[in-house]
Amino acid sequence: MPESPENSTPAAAAGRPVVRLRPKAEARAIRHGYPWVYADELVLDRRSAGLKPGSLAVLEDVERRVLGLVTVNPASKIVARMLDRDPAAEITQAWFATRIARALAMRERLYATPHYRLVHAEADGLPGVVIDRFGDTAVVQPNAAWAEAHIEPLVAALAEVTGVTTVIKNGSGRARGLEGLPEEVVTVLGTTPAEPVPVLMNGATYMADLTHGQKTGLFFDQRENHAFTARLAKGAKVLDVFTHVGGFALAALAGGAQSALAVDASAPALALAAKGAEASGYADRFTTRQGDAFAVLEELGREGAQFDVVICDPPAFAPAKPALEAGLRAYERVARLAAPLVAPGGYLVLCSCSHAADLSSFRNASARGIGRGGRRSQVIYTGFAGSDHPVMPQLAESGYLKALAFRLDG
Repeated sequence: MPESPENSTPAAAAGRPVVRLRPKAEARAIRHGYPWVYADELVLDRRSAGLKPGSLAVLEDVERRVLGLVTVNPASKIVARMLDRDPAAEITQAWFATRIARALAMRERLYATPHYRLVHAEADGLPGVVIDRFGDTAVVQPNAAWAEAHIEPLVAALAEVTGVTTVIKNGSGRARGLEGLPEEVVTVLGTTPAEPVPVLMNGATYMADLTHGQKTGLFFDQRENHAFTARLAKGAKVLDVFTHVGGFALAALAGGAQSALAVDASAPALALAAKGAEASGYADRFTTRQGDAFAVLEELGREGAQFDVVICDPPAFAPAKPALEAGLRAYERVARLAAPLVAPGGYLVLCSCSHAADLSSFRNASARGIGRGGRRSQVIYTGFAGSDHPVMPQLAESGYLKALAFRLDG
């Protein structure tokens, strides 16, 4: 009777290099689904350290029992990522198509329009790969070396499964730098969109710049939090800080807000937000203010401005553990400056997309800031990323987004 893959290396995988966990590495976590191996957990001898970034290898534990097929990048802190429990798996167009089809089936069940995050990295079985879909166009972020090396079969499978006619590779961002990958944005299939792409969400039209905007051009992850905040905004004066291309502001207007002021440091982002407001029919209720968010919050405070709903959705202040303390202080400062702008009985929505700041730490920092701003509060809502951003239970980093809605008294 043949041995199981966990106990031996199949003949089909015999030609692949083998990498081995160190004695103190937690092989049990890998067996139970944890997808990463850190540099201090892997034996990096001359042979394994010389593997080309993105190489495929068979991972074994200290007793030489096979754990699966991994991709290796000796230059990265995450030195190995689990690709397949079958060490003989071939990473072909068909392999990619199977995973993309599984991801697509869930999104098509969840959403009536083809605008969503199609692939959410490890949680969808494609480590380090993010794919956002905008109708017939998809934006791929290959944030790991193996995905960069396999971009052609990945794109071919994406077109095969979804029918998209344009694919843009967005090779930018912090994650690629950690993998030693260059930055580039290039259209790898079809024709680059000449204009921003309109995306309908929660009754509003957002304009997504797929080649020059932040990340993939639009943040789908806040969709459900936008919808909740829109319920608070009926008849309200709304302030949306760090709005990007309209974010919470446009959703609030779709929900019946009296007016919305959108604040961002980026003039191009605010221009897209204004186009979205016009396309949605809200131009007469929508205004913008360009500037540093902290400075604008302070200016509004000096002006004695008051809003029924204030939302602050900043970038990641704590993208990694070394930045955690500084990041939490920044979240506290946002809450302290924003709280006085909320009218009595109004609402303050605070968000964090920081991997390193867990929900409890973020909530505590926000509550401290609200208290320092002279206000009392109650939490009425806790939100996370939308369902098109599934969480891998074994990987806390896949559940990065937190949103808190506070009702403020006195």
